[in-house]
Amino acid sequence: MDCVRAGVQGQLIPASASTPIQKQGALETFTQLIKNKGLTGLYAGVAPSIARAFLVSGSRFSAYEGALYLCRMSGFSTDRANHDH
Repeated sequence: MDCVRAGVQGQLIPASASTPIQKQGALETFTQLIKNKGLTGLYAGVAPSIARAFLVSGSRFSAYEGALYLCRMSGFSTDRANHDH
């Protein structure tokens, strides 16, 4: 549905004030997308989104594992049984 959102947001606004603005809504944009590009048009741009999610998730996991390693090396314990209450 990002394609529909981008289509609605990317509509051109006329340069002259005398030209009336005729923007399409989400339903009209969706219908035009299906008509012009078919169902595959809904998946346009999905590869960069998946690549970004892969990089972000990998970075988070690596940062977490690195922090956990440093905590363990410094003697910090995550074992609740060793904590004094």
